[in-house]
Amino acid sequence: MRPHFALFLFALIGLLSCNNQSSNQSVVGVTDSTSTDSAVVRPVIVTDSVVHDTDDPAIWINPQDPSKSLIIGTDKDADGGLYVFDLAGKIQRDKFIKLKRPNNVDIAYGLMLSGKATDIAVVTEREANKIRIFSLPDMKVVDAGGMEVFKGDSAQAPMGIALYTRPSDKAIFAIVGRKTGPAAGYLWQYRLADDGKGNVKAELVRKFGEYSGKKEIESIAVDNEMGYVYYSDEQVGIRKYYADPDSSDTELTLIPNKGFTEDNEGISIYKTGPNTGYILVSDQGADKFHIFKREGSQADPHAHELVKIVKVAADQSDGSDVTNVALSAQFPKGLFVVMSEGKVFHYYKWEDIIGKSN
Repeated sequence: MRPHFALFLFALIGLLSCNNQSSNQSVVGVTDSTSTDSAVVRPVIVTDSVVHDTDDPAIWINPQDPSKSLIIGTDKDADGGLYVFDLAGKIQRDKFIKLKRPNNVDIAYGLMLSGKATDIAVVTEREANKIRIFSLPDMKVVDAGGMEVFKGDSAQAPMGIALYTRPSDKAIFAIVGRKTGPAAGYLWQYRLADDGKGNVKAELVRKFGEYSGKKEIESIAVDNEMGYVYYSDEQVGIRKYYADPDSSDTELTLIPNKGFTEDNEGISIYKTGPNTGYILVSDQGADKFHIFKREGSQADPHAHELVKIVKVAADQSDGSDVTNVALSAQFPKGLFVVMSEGKVFHYYKWEDIIGKSN
C-alpha cells in the first residue's frame, strides 16, 4: 500500500462523522431543504501570481511527507505554462514548464516507467493539439515531446483532461475533452503506458460522451474508486458515464444546470468513505460552488442530491481540485484549491467549505 493511501484511510476515520446521512430521497436540483451560505468563504492562502491567466489546478500528495505536497496549476496563455506551488502558495521556479496555452491538468500515481512506479502530471497543450506528461515531483519530461490527440478529426484544440486509474490492474487512462466536437463521441480516452524507452505512449481506446452544442466541455473529473467520470456540458449540466473503457457507453445521469447563474464548470470530488462524499461544481458567474452528494439513493445510485451552495472569494472560477488527506496543521481535513481571476489560485480549508452542519 502506498503511503498516501494509508493517509487516506487514517483521514477517513475522522471524516466519516462529517458525512450527511439524511433521508434516502435524492433530488437533482435545489430543494426546500438545501442551504445556501450567504457569507463569503475566504481562502487561508492566495498563491503567488502567474504571468497571464490561471485556469486549472491539481493536487499532488507527497507520500513521504504530506506537508510537502504540491499544487500544479496552468497559465492558459499562448505564452503560458505549467506552474508548481507549495502549500504556502509559493511558486517553485525550478519546476516551471513553458507550454502553448495549457488548459487543464490532472495527476495519477504509480505509472510504471522503466520498471519504476512514477507519479505523473498530464496537461492539455491546446495550441499544439497535444497532451504533455511530466514526472512528479521533479517535473521531468516523460513524453518525448507530447502526444497528438483527436488525430485525424477536424476538431482538436484539447482543453479538459482527467486521469482514471482502473482498480483491477492499475492501468491509467487519460480522458480528454476539447473546445468543440460532435454530438456523440466528444471525449476520447487513451491508455497511457511505457513505450519501451521509459517514455509514455498513448493508445486511443474509446470515443464516448454526448455534447449539447450549446457552449463547450472543459471540466472533467474521475471517481476512481466508484468507476465514474463526470464532465461539464456547459449551460446544460454534469454528465456521468462509466470511466472504464470496457464498460457501457450509455449516459448514467445528467445533473441539470438548475439554479446556476451561468456555466456549470469546474468539478471536484471529496470522499468521506468508499462510496460517500461530495461532488463540487463551480457556478462560474456567481462565484459559488454547488455541492452534491457523491452517493445516490437506494432507489437510484445516480440521483445526486444537492446538499448546499457555497459562495467563495474566488472570482469567476472554472477549475478546482480537492483532497481529504490531512496535509498539515493548516489543512487537517483536506484542501480545496480553486482558480481565481487575478492570476492566482485560492487554498481553502475543507471544513470552511462544507460547514459544521454536514
